[in-house]
Amino acid sequence: MERILQTEAECHLTDWERVRDFQRKLYRKAKQEKDFRFYVLYDKVCSERFLREGYRKVRANNGSPGADGISFEEIEREGTENFLQVIAEELRNETYKPSPVLRVYIGKTNGKLRSLGIPTIRDRIVQMACKLVIEPIFEADFEDSSYGFRPKRSAGDAVTKIKENLKNGAAEVFDADLSAYFDTIPHDNLMKLIGMRISDRKVLHLIKMWLKTPICENGRIHGGKKNKKGTPQGGVISPLLANIYLHLMDKIINKEGGIFRQLGIKIVRYADDFILMGKALPAYITEKLNLMISRMKLTLNEEKSRQVNAYKEAFDFLGFTFSYDRSLYNPKQRYWNVRPSKKSENKLREKLRKYFVGCRHYTTEKVVKGINLITRGWLNYFHIPKVSYLRKSCENLEYYMERKFYRHFAKKSQRKCRLFHKCGFVRQMEKYGLFSPIRMLKPANA
Repeated sequence: MERILQTEAECHLTDWERVRDFQRKLYRKAKQEKDFRFYVLYDKVCSERFLREGYRKVRANNGSPGADGISFEEIEREGTENFLQVIAEELRNETYKPSPVLRVYIGKTNGKLRSLGIPTIRDRIVQMACKLVIEPIFEADFEDSSYGFRPKRSAGDAVTKIKENLKNGAAEVFDADLSAYFDTIPHDNLMKLIGMRISDRKVLHLIKMWLKTPICENGRIHGGKKNKKGTPQGGVISPLLANIYLHLMDKIINKEGGIFRQLGIKIVRYADDFILMGKALPAYITEKLNLMISRMKLTLNEEKSRQVNAYKEAFDFLGFTFSYDRSLYNPKQRYWNVRPSKKSENKLREKLRKYFVGCRHYTTEKVVKGINLITRGWLNYFHIPKVSYLRKSCENLEYYMERKFYRHFAKKSQRKCRLFHKCGFVRQMEKYGLFSPIRMLKPANA
């Protein structure tokens, strides 16, 4: 009778609940047996349950089409279930082959371009299904010092840990930067690390195909089987593969009895951005780090990497500036100030400026809605209770917004500024729900 009731309960589980149940079992097994290699996983990747959940997650991101030009709207018009059934059949028959990855470029603040690889929606769904299956296995192995692209972890957690280390006296900081990390991950070394935990050849073949996928750029296709390094920055599974490879570095630095651990040196890593922190960082430590990175066939960017004493000099990490400042209330006291960097503030202002340029013909309600999305997202990232201090940044932001609204209405109406006075900054907060950065802050964080 109990068995029948249990079976009936399982029948009412959603796809996500079934996936989570399977992930928990994998995680527990991987945590208990550090050397166990998982050998029957491909059937889960092929299952329509995992593919449906993969589609739901990919759809939530609402990304643009890949090289084939097929969008979510077209897929849903033709029928999502039919689309997923075709993918499942291809995977079961082992006829699935990934399409070329569309390469696009986005601008960086320094004027340079960053390349992104956009797989087709079909490939993104399969990658997500595969990620849902294998991620718990590697999550059981990952170090606590890794924070990027991991479930229930964020940049805010990394920033909180850095401030905690600084308070404990680890003020010697080596801010490291890897040159084109995603483009230089060696395939052979990466596949060896994956193979230490997964022995299912079909899953390994899937991952290898994604690593060898050709690139479509300006209508031309290049690369493919000859590719020996790199994973597209923009692929669904790429962040997980990047974490798997750098986990090797985390293990060496955190190794009990190792040279780094003996000196009390800690690492805080967010994807390919990481810093070493300690009360002292001898020169031979950075040399050892350089040697380790070169053995991993990666390159340390000498121009961007630097060592600082945080007591004397501020440093930036993950868009935040960390500095040891004098208290405004008692000049004899100092505190660890964590605030948005100037670069982050300038990027926000530039984003707002571009938005105001393109919304001149919008209604006030629509303008406010767009502004709220931008400012809320920015502040949600930088507002870490009892860790970051945003009062000055919020005051500057609100002043900037007020001036931009003044100019927006001045250009919108021939009767100069009358519209703004009629619908002023405070009135827009009260009537249209304009988000106020200053009001968001609690008195304790002021």
